[in-house]
Amino acid sequence: MTEVTTYPLRLPRSLKNAVEKQSKEDGTSINQFVATAVAEKLSALQVAEFFADRKARADFKAFDKIMKRREGKPPRAGDEMPR
Repeated sequence: MTEVTTYPLRLPRSLKNAVEKQSKEDGTSINQFVATAVAEKLSALQVAEFFADRKARADFKAFDKIMKRREGKPPRAGDEMPR
C-alpha cells in the first residue's frame, strides 16, 4: 500500500468481540484482520461481477453448436471424459 487512510469504524459489541478473538487467534491486529476481511469481500464481489459480465457476452447458441459437432480429433491421452 502506498497510501493509508483512517476510518472510524463502529461495530456491534458482539461483532467487535468476535473480531478481537479471531484476530488474536490469527496473531494479527484487529486493523489487519478487518482490512483483510474487506479485501476478501471486495475480491468476491469483483469476481462475481466478472463472471456476470462474461455470461452476458456469452453466445449460448454457438456454444451448443460447438458442443454438438461430431468431427474433430479424439481427445489426447488424459483428456478423456470420465465415465
